Amino acid sequence: MNQRNAIEIDGLVKRFEDITAVDGLSLEIREGEIFGLLGPNGAG
Repeated sequence: MNQRNAIEIDGLVKRFEDITAVDGLSLEIREGEIFGLLGPNGAG
């Protein structure tokens, strides 16, 4: 079965003034997958 990507991210960078929160995030989430993203303190 050929599944398509529901979400595709390549090289995402997010900054808040002098703080880089995300640096170079790349990921693919396929249709039908369940995906969770948690930080060090358990926040998502």
